[in-house]
Amino acid sequence: MVNTKDEDISEGVLKLINDIHYGDVKGTHNIVVATISVLKEIINNAGWVTAKNLIAIITKNGKYLIEAIPLEFSIGNMVRRILQIIREEYTSELKNKTDETDPQESLHKILTAEGDQQIDFNISVPSLKSALIEHINEFEAELETCAENITQQASEHIHSNEIIMTIGKSKLVEEFFKTAAATRPFEVIVAEGGPSLNGHEMALNLAKAKIKTTLISDVAIFAMMSRVNKVIIGTHTVMANGGLRAISGSHTVAQAAKHYSVPVMVLLPLYKLSPLYLYSHEQDGFNKHVSPLQGVINSTNAPLLERIHVYNPVFDYVPPELVTLFISNTGGNAPSYIYRLLSELYHPDNYEL
Repeated sequence: MVNTKDEDISEGVLKLINDIHYGDVKGTHNIVVATISVLKEIINNAGWVTAKNLIAIITKNGKYLIEAIPLEFSIGNMVRRILQIIREEYTSELKNKTDETDPQESLHKILTAEGDQQIDFNISVPSLKSALIEHINEFEAELETCAENITQQASEHIHSNEIIMTIGKSKLVEEFFKTAAATRPFEVIVAEGGPSLNGHEMALNLAKAKIKTTLISDVAIFAMMSRVNKVIIGTHTVMANGGLRAISGSHTVAQAAKHYSVPVMVLLPLYKLSPLYLYSHEQDGFNKHVSPLQGVINSTNAPLLERIHVYNPVFDYVPPELVTLFISNTGGNAPSYIYRLLSELYHPDNYEL
């Protein structure tokens, strides 16, 4: 898939691009894990001496990855996260080094520095590589437990005998429901999520787990919403303004919930949180369109396609005012708190790579 090669681009990056294009690596979590693995390999093997060199190498490889796969926002999130880890570890190791050589100078720097604008990333710190690898290993372990940390909160948000609506299929939402069902009875209404209709599989999985489940057509969402206590959905990406890029049909569910004052909760592993902005009028550049033969028009009507335009978008944009609560691996947060989470995860200089 990718033939052009800049000599500064890692082989691992090119392989990852091909693996994602050919479907060998799919699913946001798997893509995130693979991206971190490739970036860790670059840190281990690339010939860098200073933190400035390393930041330049990671940024260049990261930009190449993002440009090759622009709709997987989580890749850019992981590049920014690694850049933030480099800054944190460099600052920490540099402070330790200065402490050992000149404690007075170190204290003076701490008292006078204003953020890391004062930090010189050109100083060679031999202990930086091992500190980085250790921090990234910890981050990888955190990614492994991310879904579990979200599902463990299920019993705080789902109460006995509630009726909950969701749409389509989300592995995380499914596990969330199963965890809650271990301690209390409740009912789930699953909108089928056209045109992919993967809500059918979701409803089947929940029914097998002995959860009382009703599958409905998307056109019945508004009619059923008056009976619902809360909506719980997954998302593909959460933008910096708290808006969602979620599966097609999510906007309909969120609007119906707003009409009936039903709270909308979104399960958000923090690797899906992007510092980029997206507003509804920009949707086309951020969306992915698939063939109308995937659920919209069946093959017997294929000749129609020569005479009509059919849009089959994979995602909906859901504005932040339609979301009540994000349930992340660190707890529950309102959409207005997203900016704080972003400042903890990424450095402002890396929001735009």
